[in-house]
Amino acid sequence: MSRIGRKPIPVPPAVKISIVESTVEVEGPKGKLSFKHADGVGVNYDKAAGEIVVTRRDDERTNRALHGLTRSLVANMVQGVTAGYTKRLEIVGVGYQAQLKKANTVALQVGYANQIVLEAPAGVSVTVPDATHVVVSGADKQAVGQFAAIVRDVRPPEPYKGKGIRYEGEAVRRKAGKAFGSK
Repeated sequence: MSRIGRKPIPVPPAVKISIVESTVEVEGPKGKLSFKHADGVGVNYDKAAGEIVVTRRDDERTNRALHGLTRSLVANMVQGVTAGYTKRLEIVGVGYQAQLKKANTVALQVGYANQIVLEAPAGVSVTVPDATHVVVSGADKQAVGQFAAIVRDVRPPEPYKGKGIRYEGEAVRRKAGKAFGSK
C-alpha cells in the first residue's frame, strides 16, 4: 500500500471541503481550487476528525499509482488555499531587468532587441520587488510553478558567465572558457 496515500490530510478550520461524486473542491482564505480524481480512487472527508483520507478500490497497477498522486494533489490544494505557494526568480546580467507593466504583467529586458512581456494566468500574481527579482505567487502549486518556468525559459542561465533568469538559490554549473596562450 502507498505510504504517502495512506497518510490522512489535516484540514485547518478555515478551510471548507466539498466532495461531489469525483470532484473535490477546497476553499480557503487564499482562494478556491477544484480537482477531479480518477474512478479507482476515493476521497473521503471526516469533518469531526478534521482530515481527508484517500483510499483506492483495488491493487490494480494504475490505482496504486494514482493513490499517492491523488493524496499529494489534494494536500497541495489544502496548503495552497491556506498558505499559498511562492517561486522567486533572480535576473543576473548587466542591463538585464524586469518591471511590472500593469497588474500581473511583467516585462523582461534580458538581452534581446525587444522587451518580452508575459501576462500571468488567472489565480497567479506577479510582483517585482526590485529590477533583478521576480516573485510569482498563488494558491495553485502547478500554475505558480508553470508560470515561473515560463519566465525562466525566456533566458535560462548560460554556463559561461551565468547570465540569465534563475530560481533564487539555484546552482548554475559553470564551464571554463577557452584557454588562451597555451603554446
